[in-house]
Amino acid sequence: MSWKSLESPRDLGSPDPIIVRVQSLPARSQFIEHSHSWNQLVYAVAGVLTVSAEGQSIAISPEQAVWLPTGTKHSVGSLMGAEFRSLWVAHDACPGIMPEVSVVEVSGLLRALIIEGATLSSVDDRDYANRVVGLILDQLRRARTTSAVLPWPKNPSLLALCEALYADPADTRDVDEWGRELGMSSRTLTRHFEQEVGMTLRAWRLRLRVFKAIELLCGDAPITDIALDLGYASASAFIYMFREEMGHSPLQYRRRLGGI
Repeated sequence: MSWKSLESPRDLGSPDPIIVRVQSLPARSQFIEHSHSWNQLVYAVAGVLTVSAEGQSIAISPEQAVWLPTGTKHSVGSLMGAEFRSLWVAHDACPGIMPEVSVVEVSGLLRALIIEGATLSSVDDRDYANRVVGLILDQLRRARTTSAVLPWPKNPSLLALCEALYADPADTRDVDEWGRELGMSSRTLTRHFEQEVGMTLRAWRLRLRVFKAIELLCGDAPITDIALDLGYASASAFIYMFREEMGHSPLQYRRRLGGI
């Protein structure tokens, strides 16, 4: 199934100093490659985004955002759909902030500020709006970068594999079975996957399950259902994995989301 190409909006003017765009991205849709004469923070309050820039593709969860400096060519999409929030930040509004493409951790405060910033309009109290904008810029200056992203391949065969596993993380096919599916030996598949993605298929599947868990925890599905959807035999096995990877339980993570 092909992806739907979207045109980047061009009628919103230039940020002065910030514009917060709100958009629901349908499944399998993406903005074609483009660039801006301002900085951009790519973020989704729900769902997972795929961001391609500077020859790399990654997926980010609602725990993360991608900072794109002025002039960076990029494309943004979502395999399963996402609630997209895009911050356009004037080039001179944040001198010295992250001069390179960076993935940053989104704190609870920054998430809340982005959501609030999206509600502001020209008729709102200017002093209040300026304070919100100032706090957003302060949070961007304090944001910590992270390498805990989900690399995304561009090779068509590997892309088909990753999309299938993302759609069904409980898929039990091993590297031998996937090799036969894609018409290559398991050794060739392993080598190509590690060269393009930078990690083993096993490690990638674990990280995928973490990302899918984060995505599903944004809804109201029971923890046991989420565990089974991700391919775990029991809720306890899923809870153990999530705690090991995230530092807290799935319920603690969900309560933290609900508190924003």
